[in-house]
Formats: sequence, structure tokens, C-alpha cells
Amino acid sequence: MKTLTTALLLHFSLFFIHNFAEAKPQPNVLFISVDDMNDWVGCLGSDRVPTPNIDSLAQRGLLFTNAHAPSPKCAPSRAAILTGKRASTTGLYSNSHWWRPAYPEIVTLPHYFKNNGYYVAGGGKVHHHTDGFNPPDQWDEYSPLIRDQDLVVGYFKNRGEDRRYFTEAMPRHPNNSLDWGAMEVDDLEMGDGETVRWATDFLSREHEKPFFLAVGLFQPHLPFYAPKKYFDQLPLDQVEVPINLPGDLDDIPPGGQKMAASRREDLRMIEEYDNLQHTVQSYLASIAHADTLVGILMGAFDNSVYRDNTVIVFWSDHGYAFGEKDHLAKDTLWERSTHVPFIVVAPGVTTPKSRSSRPVDLTCLYPTLTQLCGLPLPRGLDGVDITPLLRDPNLYWDKPAIIDFLHGNTAIRTEDWRYIRYDEDRAGEELYNLSEDPNEWRNLIQESPDSASPFRRWLPSSYAKEVPTKGAYIFDLETYTWKAK
Repeated sequence: MKTLTTALLLHFSLFFIHNFAEAKPQPNVLFISVDDMNDWVGCLGSDRVPTPNIDSLAQRGLLFTNAHAPSPKCAPSRAAILTGKRASTTGLYSNSHWWRPAYPEIVTLPHYFKNNGYYVAGGGKVHHHTDGFNPPDQWDEYSPLIRDQDLVVGYFKNRGEDRRYFTEAMPRHPNNSLDWGAMEVDDLEMGDGETVRWATDFLSREHEKPFFLAVGLFQPHLPFYAPKKYFDQLPLDQVEVPINLPGDLDDIPPGGQKMAASRREDLRMIEEYDNLQHTVQSYLASIAHADTLVGILMGAFDNSVYRDNTVIVFWSDHGYAFGEKDHLAKDTLWERSTHVPFIVVAPGVTTPKSRSSRPVDLTCLYPTLTQLCGLPLPRGLDGVDITPLLRDPNLYWDKPAIIDFLHGNTAIRTEDWRYIRYDEDRAGEELYNLSEDPNEWRNLIQESPDSASPFRRWLPSSYAKEVPTKGAYIFDLETYTWKAK
């Protein structure tokens, strides 16, 4: 009997040792975000500006060609991505809404990884960049913790220089960040360069735990400043301005017209001074600079010991318009404001050089990353786990991308269609067949109202009440606490 017991113990010991040896360590996560980058990148078919490094990153794994921001505004989009909950669920609809005082119980994506044994580090703009959006308890390390426009214009502040480019020729409010210009600096001298330098140093070090590394680039967000060499690569006479079709808003309901008008004063000012081409050039130069920084980061990653066991995601918080539908910036539910680059590289899961046209919105990041890293799936998330699409990009997929903006306004994006419903008047709807009308110039809702029925079922059943704005609180930056006024 003793001999049998010993033999059984030896057998099971060898079994567990064998399986432990074969078990793969938990993967690391490299979480790369860019700000306000629309779909003008090469891998999504644009030839406006070369983006070789983003295109190369897409070749490593799966590129989603129909990915959308959960909201066309910085703070609500990032809040939805990092909490896995839509704005219609939380009431976090605008840049004036802090998430922590409204939902102290929410565990964000980085915090969840920290709670589950990961070393969690971040730099640059991951949450919204102004004070109060990035509580330090989510992170083991955050560097450089740069706030506000320092991410871009710290170059000027460090040298005591004034920020002035077109502002000398164009009147505007002093707090308006709509500005641009070429700077005589190297790639790593601006704020985003500091963030990438910090991240490359992180990747050069040994880490005892698996890590979640978030690298947030501010570009190509306003102000559109970039090293001069990128302007030189984009001759002004070769820069194309998007088409603003006359009468395009005639078939748009009041809710959509109101959104389109939100930055029209800036657009008219730019047009009056014949500067729209300069604005587009500067935005493209900012994309090119961001692309170079992605290349520097990926070069450091490739030279690290982590390249074979790291999940990489690359995403933008929303898009940007330059006159399409007589609109400047984001803040609408049309394609140019919501369509974004989204790339996932997951060793052993994704296939290099693969593409998927299935519609997804970026609330998928929270559940998907937890599943890729073998963590329990948190309850109560709105986001959908897309690991089935990572394994089979052409899998049948009946779920749309859902995009909220402000209270009561939602877009539903399927493979070929976009449906929009506005709250301002319940009859305010838009419907586009993007396979035939990629510019969204023909609203089909009056011609074919019944065609919208399959999309209406995806609308939120209700919209959360808007949470209190920043003005309702006294915020202490030192203790990172809020007190109701």
C-alpha cells in the first residue's frame, strides 16, 4: 500500500510540474492611445499623410476597419473606455464631468489590473488630461504626470517663449486652443516625446510582475504643433481640404444641426482668413509626429525582453472633422467624428496582417483585455468581449458599435449602416447606407423610415441623468479628494 501511495504521489507531482512548466506566464499589456486622431492613416486607406509606423503596427496583428469611439468627446469617451460603461449608463456626458466623485466605487481598467497582481504604470494622456480625471491610486507608477496643455506646449513654457502663430493674424478668445505651427525641435523635445522617453526606459527595465503599461500621446490634439520637418514633408499646395457639400445639412434634424454648429464660429474664422488648408496641414503634421513617436516606442519594445509575451492595443479616443457637414472638430455623431484606428496584437490569438470589418466600439477594451490576460470578467460592464473576433476576424457578428453623445443622442453603426437618433425632438433621426454613401450626404430616413427599425432596438432603454459638473465640487489636488459645495 505504501508503495502504491508513493507511486501515485510521484505521478501527480510529475503531472503538476509538467503542466506548470508548460503554463505560460500572464501576458503584459502595452496600451497605446492617441488623441483626436481620425481615420486619416494609411492602414485605413488614407493617403493624406504617411503613417508607416502605425501601418507596421497594424501588420503585426488585427486591424479593425470599422472601429468607433464610444463618444465623440475626450472625457466621456475615455471614461467609457476605461470604465467599460457607456455615457448613457453613467451620465458622464461631457468634459465637465469628473467620474470619481460621481462613482467612487468604479474600478477602472488600470485599477482592475493593479488589483489583480499587475504592475500598472502610465504616462501622458490616458484619462482626460485636466486635473481631477486621473486619481493616482489607479497606478503603481505614473510619469511624467503632466497636466493640461503642458503635454504639447511645455516646450514654450520651458523657454519663456510666447505661443503665437496664426493668432497674430486671426482674432480669437485667449483660452481657445485652436492654434498651430511648425517648431524647430526634435521628435522627443515636446511633451509626447517626454512620455515616450519615459516609456522606453520602462521597457528597458526588468519587472518582477506582469505589467500594464499605458502610453498616452496628446497628439494630434489641438494645438496642432509639430516639428518643422513634418510640415516640410506636406507642401501646402498638396494638402487637400475635405468637401463641404452645399446644402448638406438640409435633410438633417435640429439635433444634428445643433451639433454641427458647435464650433462653427472657429470654422468661419478660419475660412475668412483662408486658413483651412493650413489647419489641415498642421493636423496632418501632428499625425506624422505621433506616428514617429509610435515607431520609437515600438523600436524600444522590439529590443526588450517583453516582445513575445505582450498584448498591444492602439486606439484613438475619437475622430475629427475639418469642414465636412459644415463642422469643425468632433462633437457630432457622424462618421468623421467617431471612426478611429484600432489595432490589437495578441500573441497566439491574433494573426499578423489580419483585418476585420465587423463594427466595434472601444468599450470592448476593458472586457477583452481581462480575457486575454486570464483575469475574471468584471460584472456590470457594457463593453463586449471581442476575443472571438480576434481569433476569427470574419466571424458572424450581429452586434453594432454604439456611440453616445450628450444626453439622449446615440448613433448605431453596423457593417454598412449608420443610424442616429436625437433627443431634442424624438422624431429627429438620420439613416445612411455607408456602402453607397460614405460621405453621409443622403439621409434616407424620410425615404425609408421602416429601414431604421432593426437599429432602433440597440438604442439605450434609458439615459442616466447627467452627473454634477465640476462646479459642484471643491477639488483638492494634493489629496485628490472632492468636497461638494
